[in-house]
Amino acid sequence: MNGVAAGARNIAIRIEETGPVMTIRIQDDGCGMSPETVQKLSDPFYTTRTTRKVGMGVPLFTMAAQMTGGDVTIDSVQEPAENHGTTVTAVFYTDHLDCVPLGDMNSSLITLIQGSPEIDFLYVHSTDQKEVRLDTREVRQQLGDDIPINTPEILDWLREYLEEQEG
Repeated sequence: MNGVAAGARNIAIRIEETGPVMTIRIQDDGCGMSPETVQKLSDPFYTTRTTRKVGMGVPLFTMAAQMTGGDVTIDSVQEPAENHGTTVTAVFYTDHLDCVPLGDMNSSLITLIQGSPEIDFLYVHSTDQKEVRLDTREVRQQLGDDIPINTPEILDWLREYLEEQEG
């Protein structure tokens, strides 16, 4: 959602599970952040939102990774630089007692597409056994300009498509 708020047109969510290491990388082409802002993100009492005075997303994500022996890094380049945007990389050790389950990524992805149909999402979740992949640019090519990607029928199809890949 931070990428959406930053004006991103493209958001990539990549999850790679290799043995006991799970790397989650979220990359957007939004407006980016200054180095000072990136430094403040670990403070739960820092937020750019005006609706509340705390921002718990990044601190909780970081805490979850660190509890497993992993960590979170954030790289960001501000506009007007050519390659502006933000990349958040988290490493989790899934064999650690404190590693929490990943959760329902399919529902999260469908919610993102439904709520932000103007953004293109690339989702790739690879393990040692398989890869689940969805690129909304490819879906839009098949749909053409007349059918919005966030219609209930298309969202249902996308959910089924993701579930089929998971097997």
